[in-house]
Amino acid sequence: MIRAVWNGAVLAQSEKTVVVEGNHYFPREAIHWEYFTPSQTHTNCPWKGIASYYTVQVNGQSNRDAAWYYPDPKPAAAPIKDRIAFWRGVRVEG
Repeated sequence: MIRAVWNGAVLAQSEKTVVVEGNHYFPREAIHWEYFTPSQTHTNCPWKGIASYYTVQVNGQSNRDAAWYYPDPKPAAAPIKDRIAFWRGVRVEG
Protein backbone atom coordinates (compact mmCIF):
# COMPACT_ATOMS: atom_id res chain seq x y z
CA MET A 1 0.00 0.00 0.00
CA ILE A 2 1.41 3.39 -1.03
CA ARG A 3 0.50 6.32 1.24
CA ALA A 4 0.91 10.10 1.01
CA VAL A 5 1.36 11.62 4.50
CA TRP A 6 1.72 15.21 5.65
CA ASN A 7 1.52 16.77 9.12
CA GLY A 8 0.42 13.45 10.63
CA ALA A 9 -2.49 12.88 8.23
CA VAL A 10 -2.84 10.27 5.51
CA LEU A 11 -3.81 12.28 2.43
CA ALA A 12 -4.12 9.31 0.09
CA GLN A 13 -3.49 5.57 0.02
CA SER A 14 -3.70 3.04 -2.77
CA GLU A 15 -2.17 -0.08 -4.23
CA LYS A 16 -2.90 1.29 -7.71
CA THR A 17 -0.66 4.31 -8.16
CA VAL A 18 0.91 5.15 -11.51
CA VAL A 19 4.57 6.20 -11.31
CA VAL A 20 5.80 8.86 -13.74
CA GLU A 21 9.16 10.58 -13.36
CA GLY A 22 9.50 9.13 -9.86
CA ASN A 23 6.14 10.53 -8.66
CA HIS A 24 3.28 8.31 -7.52
CA TYR A 25 -0.04 9.45 -9.01
CA PHE A 26 -2.96 8.32 -6.86
CA PRO A 27 -6.44 7.55 -8.23
CA ARG A 28 -9.15 10.05 -7.21
CA GLU A 29 -10.98 7.45 -5.11
CA ALA A 30 -7.84 7.06 -2.95
CA ILE A 31 -7.80 10.74 -1.92
CA HIS A 32 -9.03 11.94 1.49
CA TRP A 33 -10.71 15.04 0.10
CA GLU A 34 -11.34 16.71 3.46
CA TYR A 35 -7.70 17.91 3.37
CA PHE A 36 -7.79 19.50 -0.10
CA THR A 37 -8.70 22.96 -1.36
CA PRO A 38 -8.49 23.84 -5.07
CA SER A 39 -5.75 26.29 -6.01
CA GLN A 40 -5.66 28.84 -8.81
CA THR A 41 -2.12 27.70 -9.73
CA HIS A 42 -1.44 26.08 -13.11
CA THR A 43 1.82 25.03 -14.72
CA ASN A 44 2.68 23.64 -18.13
CA CYS A 45 4.74 20.51 -18.80
CA PRO A 46 5.92 20.10 -22.41
CA TRP A 47 4.91 16.44 -22.63
CA LYS A 48 2.15 16.07 -19.99
CA GLY A 49 0.19 19.28 -20.51
CA ILE A 50 -1.30 21.77 -18.04
CA ALA A 51 -1.27 20.83 -14.36
CA SER A 52 -3.74 22.08 -11.76
CA TYR A 53 -3.03 22.18 -8.02
CA TYR A 54 -4.54 21.70 -4.59
CA THR A 55 -3.48 23.25 -1.31
CA VAL A 56 -3.37 20.70 1.51
CA GLN A 57 -4.72 21.74 4.93
CA VAL A 58 -4.14 19.62 8.04
CA ASN A 59 -4.45 20.57 11.71
CA GLY A 60 -4.64 24.29 10.97
CA GLN A 61 -1.56 24.30 8.71
CA SER A 62 -1.54 24.83 4.94
CA ASN A 63 0.85 23.41 2.36
CA ARG A 64 0.22 25.54 -0.71
CA ASP A 65 0.04 23.71 -4.04
CA ALA A 66 1.36 20.49 -2.45
CA ALA A 67 -0.72 18.28 -4.77
CA TRP A 68 -1.13 18.43 -8.53
CA TYR A 69 -3.02 16.68 -11.29
CA TYR A 70 -3.57 16.81 -15.04
CA PRO A 71 -7.28 17.15 -15.87
CA ASP A 72 -6.65 16.96 -19.63
CA PRO A 73 -3.17 15.54 -20.24
CA LYS A 74 -1.50 15.19 -23.61
CA PRO A 75 -1.83 11.70 -25.16
CA ALA A 76 1.59 10.52 -23.90
CA ALA A 77 0.45 11.17 -20.31
CA ALA A 78 -3.07 9.73 -20.61
CA PRO A 79 -2.51 7.15 -17.79
CA ILE A 80 -2.27 9.96 -15.20
CA LYS A 81 -5.48 11.79 -16.17
CA ASP A 82 -7.07 13.18 -12.99
CA ARG A 83 -4.64 11.29 -10.73
CA ILE A 84 -3.09 13.24 -7.86
CA ALA A 85 0.65 13.49 -7.09
CA PHE A 86 2.45 15.23 -4.22
CA TRP A 87 5.53 17.26 -3.31
CA ARG A 88 6.55 20.07 -0.92
CA GLY A 89 7.19 17.86 2.09
CA VAL A 90 4.41 15.34 1.57
CA ARG A 91 5.98 11.91 2.23
CA VAL A 92 5.04 9.15 -0.18
CA GLU A 93 5.81 5.84 1.48
CA GLY A 94 5.10 2.18 1.15
